Amino acid sequence: MAAKLTRKDLIQLFIVTIIAFAAAQLLTRTSPIGIDVSSNATAQAILDDRSSPSREVDDPTLTLVVFTDYQCPACKLADPQMMAAVEKDGHIRVVYRDWPIFGPISEEAALIAIASDRQNIYPAVHRQLMSERRPLSEQVMREAVTGSGGDWAQIQSDLRDHSEEIRQQLNLNRRDAFSLGLAGTPGYLIGPTLVSGGLDEGEFTDAFEKGRRTEGR
Repeated sequence: MAAKLTRKDLIQLFIVTIIAFAAAQLLTRTSPIGIDVSSNATAQAILDDRSSPSREVDDPTLTLVVFTDYQCPACKLADPQMMAAVEKDGHIRVVYRDWPIFGPISEEAALIAIASDRQNIYPAVHRQLMSERRPLSEQVMREAVTGSGGDWAQIQSDLRDHSEEIRQQLNLNRRDAFSLGLAGTPGYLIGPTLVSGGLDEGEFTDAFEKGRRTEGR
């Protein structure tokens, strides 16, 4: 039988745990954010993409490409942090690449989001789905579309009539994610800087600065 931990043992274990956590946090904060992929031809093609859903701004000085899944917990945590940094910056063009890796429901949500771009409401639908805390269902996805000012019947029609084009977009997203070497969501191409995993608002701001420096802007 394992020996019972004494109060002294528990205190020492607590201290060691706190120190280990603090060290991990320090390592996260001091390690470089992202890697330079400026020599990657696929990365440059993705940054130049004008066919994917996007959030455009006047006079953009940086392109941010977002690979996400609407059932990915880390994506949902990072999305409001990302948008806060984007809004504060004011000069970032955001390109959305739905990459459903959490199963059939994720894929259905991604297809609906991509279809919503035909009604010019993709960024709003994306925001609604990312902020949704209920399990995704057809009703939840319908509410995301109608709550963004969209027509649900038109979404269903576009999914039937433009199925090939919408699925081609999804397949392109998958192919590009793998070409970049992303292992999962979330992933971000911030200018020529590739970031795997979620960031907080301050880290996104730092990554934006790094992306601009790397591009020489």
